[in-house]
Amino acid sequence: MRPLFTLAILFLSIPAWAQQVAVRGTVYNAITREPIPFAAVSVVGKAAGAISDENGNFVIAELAPGFYTFECTALGFKPLQKAEIQILASRERDLEFALEENNVAVAEVEVVADARVKRAESPVSVRSIGATEIKRNPGGNRDISKAIQSLPGVASGVSFRNDIIVRGGSTGENRFYVDGIEVPNINHFATQGASGGPVGLLNVNFIEEVDFYSSAFPSARGNALSSVMEIRQINGRTDRLGGSFTLGSSDLNFTAEGPMGKKSSFIASYRKSYLEFLFKALELPFLPTYQDFAYKQTIKLNSKNEITILGLGAIDDFSLNTEANETEEQRYILDNIPVNTQWNYTIGTKWRRYGPAGNTTVVLSRNMLNNEAIKYQDNITSPERLIQNYQSQEMENKVRIEQTGKWREVSFTLGAAGEYVRYLNSTFNRLPFGVLVDFSGSIDLFKYAFFAQADRYVGDRLRVSAGLRGDGNSFNNRMVNPFKNLSPRFSASYALNTQLKLNASVARYTQLPAYTVLGYRNNIGQLSNENATYITSDHYVSGLEYSTTKKLRLSTEGFVKQYRSYPILVREGISLANLGADFGVIGNAPVSSVGSGRAYGFELLAQQQLSTRFYGILCYTYVRSEFSNADGRLAPSSWDNRHLVSATGGVLLGKNWELGLRYRYGGGQPFTPYDLAASAQKQNFDITGRGINDFSRINAERLPSFQALDIRIDKKISRKRWDLDLYLDIQNATNSKAQGQPFLTVVRDAAGNPLEDPNSPSAYQVKTLPNISGTLLPSVGIIVEF
Repeated sequence: MRPLFTLAILFLSIPAWAQQVAVRGTVYNAITREPIPFAAVSVVGKAAGAISDENGNFVIAELAPGFYTFECTALGFKPLQKAEIQILASRERDLEFALEENNVAVAEVEVVADARVKRAESPVSVRSIGATEIKRNPGGNRDISKAIQSLPGVASGVSFRNDIIVRGGSTGENRFYVDGIEVPNINHFATQGASGGPVGLLNVNFIEEVDFYSSAFPSARGNALSSVMEIRQINGRTDRLGGSFTLGSSDLNFTAEGPMGKKSSFIASYRKSYLEFLFKALELPFLPTYQDFAYKQTIKLNSKNEITILGLGAIDDFSLNTEANETEEQRYILDNIPVNTQWNYTIGTKWRRYGPAGNTTVVLSRNMLNNEAIKYQDNITSPERLIQNYQSQEMENKVRIEQTGKWREVSFTLGAAGEYVRYLNSTFNRLPFGVLVDFSGSIDLFKYAFFAQADRYVGDRLRVSAGLRGDGNSFNNRMVNPFKNLSPRFSASYALNTQLKLNASVARYTQLPAYTVLGYRNNIGQLSNENATYITSDHYVSGLEYSTTKKLRLSTEGFVKQYRSYPILVREGISLANLGADFGVIGNAPVSSVGSGRAYGFELLAQQQLSTRFYGILCYTYVRSEFSNADGRLAPSSWDNRHLVSATGGVLLGKNWELGLRYRYGGGQPFTPYDLAASAQKQNFDITGRGINDFSRINAERLPSFQALDIRIDKKISRKRWDLDLYLDIQNATNSKAQGQPFLTVVRDAAGNPLEDPNSPSAYQVKTLPNISGTLLPSVGIIVEF
């Protein structure tokens, strides 16, 4: 990294130029997109602002690069703020203010501009994160999943995973939408049948804002039980061609953007990792590599019609470094990790048309996942040593139509959605106790849904919202009728005074089991899980929210989630939620949809948005998560962390320096101890290469808690038409260690051969190895925007 620091010193030695940048934008009605003239747009805390013209356009000239909060007010509309907007010397900033009509009697309840997300259908359990917060998140390495882990109710997980664990729900209970187009997974090396992975695949340079719902989901967003993430991306710049270059410790990224004619703009990026060189130098036994691509084009046909074209793709390879085999830990990993290849993509088009009574949105999209894994005993490639050969593909073709409008005092959304799904699976897997799984097959099914949502004010202080969703599919007769799979929901928000609100929500949500479950077959080709049905979860949430005009927010929420029809693994007799998730595939096994579960707890939040120099967010969550097994008894799930603490804050120092800190604490996760006798059997260990869990004691033990401190330091430099950001991001600055379940392996002689148990000729001698993760991980990078 010496050349990078030398470059930084050279840049720091150049005197700063006080660049002035223009901010342009548009103010319009959020439902009809009619321009709002004579709206006042001001810079909070500055003597700068503008009035929109008859077309709703405004220009604020001569702002120095930095962070600003913009406020827009117009007669008859709710005020709106956009907080922590970064202004760069390299580009003019375009802002859009979509204002909602104001039906509240202002004499009774004062309406104050708010930069935090407000959704009528979701007065509780929704948080908004801007691109600036994601970029500056300490230890996050500009990764959206890691930034989300700073919010209440979200468990951090171990350091090498991006799993989003929300309020005691599994990692597969989350859904992601980018510009209204569903993206099945937002991470590299995804766990099929769940989600997560070690590295995010979304380019933060594209992101404008993220709305994160941990309950009270909009009815237009289905197939989720724990969270919905709405990711809004920026539009490409329209004035000239520009871009950015990012060089980090693990990858490099190039982004380009600019106009495409008078009515269109684009933004595109490519990223390539070079982790394999670092891992090989560190003598790690595995070598991951990844690439990703992103593209967005915005076409504004006229003031009433807009088309968005989206493309996302990723290529992931996971190979073995067989030369790194000197220690027992290295050999254990080599014996257990398969060679994995994975690629996925999402392409989609969204057309939105605005009319006098509302707007219509039509979304067409296709996504595909290809996942392959192969493993040989002792990594010797020969047919008789084949342990696992897995090949699978998921393909979804989707259409969704939404109509949003207003009738008298009622705002509403109506719509329908349909999908054609094709899933292919070829599995060869040798399991313990002589079990062999060997099948190939495919399934084709149609999914369909309808949804409706409406909200209105009742008096001056109470706002209520009600929604209904029905989902069905052609997989079997249990799920074919959407009127038998209804998801009603209701929420309310009552203003006790101008600063204090009482919020509540009750809802039912449904989710289709993973395709790995639906498409699993026995060895003669018959579907094993043909009686599967929707998983349901009933949410009950209530809370108080206190906010001030000084950007301070305090809130508390209590939640209860009750699950039914949760898949239970037939062979092991345990719930999928009690199995956990790791790399590989989840749900590729026979199941029975008879499980139940519950998660409950409360959250505390204190948030100070950027005010002059300081910002911070402090969260505490208490959560319990329990799911039933085949015997009907509840056991702690793999997501039962109990205590979660996250504190993130920072300060803007002089001369464009910024310091950020994040502290994380997570209670120890449960784990299932080993069945030592079964693990030691030669026929089992030769196949698995690891310990076999004793599922009669499911999650009976618990790991120690984990805590870590992350630090980020940024130095920003602005020059004429370009910007530079030099950063040092230190993950786990205290070098804290997370203890995982110990590895179980065999005792070997000097030649590496397993030793037989003298008391049992059919078994090996076994022992445990420590499973410690977590290390101080500094990341130095440079970002150039031009």
